[in-house]
Amino acid sequence: MTVTLADVAARARVSPATVSRVLNGNYPVAAATRERVMRAVDELDYVPNGPASSLAAATSDLVGILVNDIADPFFGIMAGAAQSAIGESGAGRAGGEKLAVVCNTGGSPERELTYLTLLQRQRAAAVILTGGSLEDAEHLAAVTAKLARLAEAGTRVVLCGRPPLGADAAHVGAATLAFDNRAGARRLAEHLLSLGHRRIGYVAGPADRTTTRHRLEGHREALRAAGVAEGPTVHGPYDRASGYDATVELLRLDPALTAVVAANDTVALGVCAALRDRGLGIPGDVSVAGFDDLPFSVDVVPALTTVRLPLYEAGARAGRLALGTEPTPPGGLTTVPAELVVRGSTAAPRG
Repeated sequence: MTVTLADVAARARVSPATVSRVLNGNYPVAAATRERVMRAVDELDYVPNGPASSLAAATSDLVGILVNDIADPFFGIMAGAAQSAIGESGAGRAGGEKLAVVCNTGGSPERELTYLTLLQRQRAAAVILTGGSLEDAEHLAAVTAKLARLAEAGTRVVLCGRPPLGADAAHVGAATLAFDNRAGARRLAEHLLSLGHRRIGYVAGPADRTTTRHRLEGHREALRAAGVAEGPTVHGPYDRASGYDATVELLRLDPALTAVVAANDTVALGVCAALRDRGLGIPGDVSVAGFDDLPFSVDVVPALTTVRLPLYEAGARAGRLALGTEPTPPGGLTTVPAELVVRGSTAAPRG
């Protein structure tokens, strides 16, 4: 059901003319009134540019790319690839160019919803959501509702490196490129087990993120299959400082660890630094492994054993899906494989 300006006025307890003044911004309105109107706009998901039913034929040349942290190579590579694919398109107006805008949420669920609302108001041609999602039922429901409104208005929805929305969100019609984090983590743990490691610590990402859970599940599956007890696990952000601090804690919990698995390659850098600061050699004393195969992982010393995700290829494909130059796969879901890359940072434990 289309929300009208009159609906907003009724919710905010003001006249339709006042709502119009607030939205147009060309007439002075009391701050309290303006706040009440904008709250009603958000609560009703009102699109000021016209009824949603008319937007399918009137989407703009804007494509929004949502990332947690553009400074993180994981997101930067995907966003850059998507932006390049979008910029190369010739399918739009005035020569075919689309304007790709990167929206940096900082990992904030509130900012994620705000950006989706702003993109809806701008009648975005497409939105691309990258990376894992927050494991919160209320937030997932809110995101799904926002994406449904966008899709209803003719906006293409693409999830890149993000799990599907769920069976109840089939009406969104999202194209999903989901990384096989479980299988990648399982292969990585199997590699360490094959070398003879039995005391393996794990530096996990934030506990409320799907990527963290899926990678940890794959790791644990491999340990269970081998009959090996799980070592200590410490959660933290996906950054170098977290890897350093978590490693200090892991060694306190089990000083006899022979291997540490990091949530990603950036975290692995912190792991390596903490081990070296304590006089431990890599991999002589402790093997270290990461995840993602970020560009620097081959240049650290020793080069990092990791799991390769095709970040650039996935980002570029997300860009094409967003433009409709590549068809959405049957069922909407593509599972993107993860590949084990063995380098010098892992070896058999001593003794």
